[in-house]
Amino acid sequence: MKLLEERILKDGVVLPGDILKIDSFLNHQIDSELIEEVGKEFYRLFKDVNPDKILTIESSGLVLAYATSICFGHIPIVFAKKTYSSNTGADVYSVLEHSYTRNVDYEVQVSKQYLSKKERVLIIDDFLAKGEALNALINICKQAECEVVGCGVVVSKTYQEGEERIRKLLGYDVKVLAKVKALYDDGRIEIEKQDV
Repeated sequence: MKLLEERILKDGVVLPGDILKIDSFLNHQIDSELIEEVGKEFYRLFKDVNPDKILTIESSGLVLAYATSICFGHIPIVFAKKTYSSNTGADVYSVLEHSYTRNVDYEVQVSKQYLSKKERVLIIDDFLAKGEALNALINICKQAECEVVGCGVVVSKTYQEGEERIRKLLGYDVKVLAKVKALYDDGRIEIEKQDV
């Protein structure tokens, strides 16, 4: 997605620890026009899989899932919570997920009442590095006996194993809107060209 790639190159910041900071438009401050285009692109890429629901993880995935849901005619969005909430209850699907950016483990949870057996689920997330968040969401779908019909990711670091892990080893359809080939100590960001 050329618009997204250009924005990453313009406003992305490389931080120590191999971190790409794009929170000025994606996950702290939101560029709603760009996010609307992201939703349209995910719809274009996944319109033929006919999802029943969109699954994402709090909090960065919510706005992306919302924009995508609108394009699919407002299908329901379910988001996995990273912290326990007393109003969620104990009847949940859960899995441990390690956050690469924060270097902490979360028990990711979804209430069993929001995912049903045989539902067709499209997973949407903001970043793919090592694949931990996507793997956690796929695991939750397996517990619920849902069918994962695709995984949409805004940005993937292709030099890390996440995309290959989810696509080749686990066998899921992963569509990435912008692929980061390399981050450099001098602040440069290299985008991998792709035919989408």
